[in-house]
Amino acid sequence: MDYRQLPKIELHLHLDCSLSYKVVQQINPAITAEEYRDSFIAPPKCTDLNDYLTRAVKGFELMQTREQLRLVTLDLFEQLKADQVIYAEIRFAPLLHIAGGLDPATVVQTVNDAVSEGIVATGVEAGLILCTLRHYNEAQSLETIRLAEQFKGTHVLGFDIAGDEAGYPVTAHIKAFQLANELGIPCTAHAGEAAGPDSVKDTLQSFHPSRIGHGVRSAEDITLLDQLKAHAIHLEVCPTSNVQTNVVDTIRDHPVDRIYRHGVSMSLNTDCRTISDVNLSGEYQLVESVFQWKKEDFLHCNLEAIRHAFCDEKLKIKLSQEIRDAYQSA
Repeated sequence: MDYRQLPKIELHLHLDCSLSYKVVQQINPAITAEEYRDSFIAPPKCTDLNDYLTRAVKGFELMQTREQLRLVTLDLFEQLKADQVIYAEIRFAPLLHIAGGLDPATVVQTVNDAVSEGIVATGVEAGLILCTLRHYNEAQSLETIRLAEQFKGTHVLGFDIAGDEAGYPVTAHIKAFQLANELGIPCTAHAGEAAGPDSVKDTLQSFHPSRIGHGVRSAEDITLLDQLKAHAIHLEVCPTSNVQTNVVDTIRDHPVDRIYRHGVSMSLNTDCRTISDVNLSGEYQLVESVFQWKKEDFLHCNLEAIRHAFCDEKLKIKLSQEIRDAYQSA
């Protein structure tokens, strides 16, 4: 089936890893198409997550002024519209965008304003998730959640931790997640990607998120899958990215189907549209071809994504109806 024209929900999407060549050229016309392919897009197989993430540096280096942040955000909205994504939660780490002299609050305000502009221009609904990073210290994580508190009630909807889970423990970030939970700010957290199921268990116990970014190595522990299902923890699964970062050897080895058949709440996502050189329609086609998923399976995952989205109930009802109508008439 051709999923390109069907509406979709995307919950796991990194702003600084999703720059099209069009916007890169706008910001730095000196970068050639060949340099873009070599520097911004990862090969089909990286050594590991850290190797994959070296490409992210190229993105946030071009996102250090207000106009650059605005251009990149609006460019992503164009990509989402072309991909028939009707709702996306876009994540970024504000502290990565202060090298040019912007203060973190200005960074968030600029992206927040650009999201408002993008919604009007494209009709794509979206929210923002602010990320701390695994290698940050406690003060940096607390600064990031304070930004989420400051912008609560705007397009800023949640809090996340990204980066190298294998190299850095949860310790420095516990206070930030405690504060997020006290403030009622929804949380997701990267885990079960570069490290195994114990990373997911540790993250759940220490941070108490309602969603896990990736989480696919939970499939190595049936008891953990049962726990995720029992507590309705949603996994934001990104198949192509997981192959590239060597979480799995090939797409046929990916546990997405086992996780889904076990009854764990999950959705399909791109992770990094540029680094992985994918869109969501392509991820759907891939999972369909390898695991023989049907339209009903993608409908279910989209409805689960809406159920676990950080937006308000009014928007959830609207999105659910649009998704149901489209998939039932397809």
